[in-house]
Amino acid sequence: MGFDMQWEVEQKFAISNPAATQQALVAAGIQWDEDLSQADSYWNHPARDFAATDEALRLRQVGEQNFITYKGPRLDRTTKTRRELEVPLADGTQTREQFGQVLAVLGFRPVATVRKLRRAGTLAWQGQTVHVAWDEVQDLGKFVELEIVTGDAGLAAAKSAVQSLAQHLDLKQHEHRSYLELLLAKNS
Repeated sequence: MGFDMQWEVEQKFAISNPAATQQALVAAGIQWDEDLSQADSYWNHPARDFAATDEALRLRQVGEQNFITYKGPRLDRTTKTRRELEVPLADGTQTREQFGQVLAVLGFRPVATVRKLRRAGTLAWQGQTVHVAWDEVQDLGKFVELEIVTGDAGLAAAKSAVQSLAQHLDLKQHEHRSYLELLLAKNS
């Protein structure tokens, strides 16, 4: 019995003209959801350096909701394609703090916390549902992420759709680094 792996196909762009980008998204048919405040705490493994292996372990808080996420190494630098495993945790600040304590006891080390205001939306493009995130990241600025989550069979079509949509929206300032990498580079 085969297992269809789940892939996250994503491109991120720094935004220099927010009004024009917003207008292009509206013209493309974006359906916005409500704004959410997110805090992403990143942890490093006790026996290997995730910065060197291009992996990430993230404890995310979205409002009262909590998630633990593992991101595997990027397979494609153009679209930042990587395996992603996410597991919901119980709601509330206490759960987030307790899970952080579990990680620390196991030898994981906190790296940094990325704080952002995210406006999420979806739009249809080339037969795909594209998840769009408009992020205002504390200490970094404004960004747009385009993402499609797909199985093995849809990987090539998802990459093509994300790249085509970015071109259509006239997004030019491609940023291959994660918010964590950008924050660490800024603070070093």
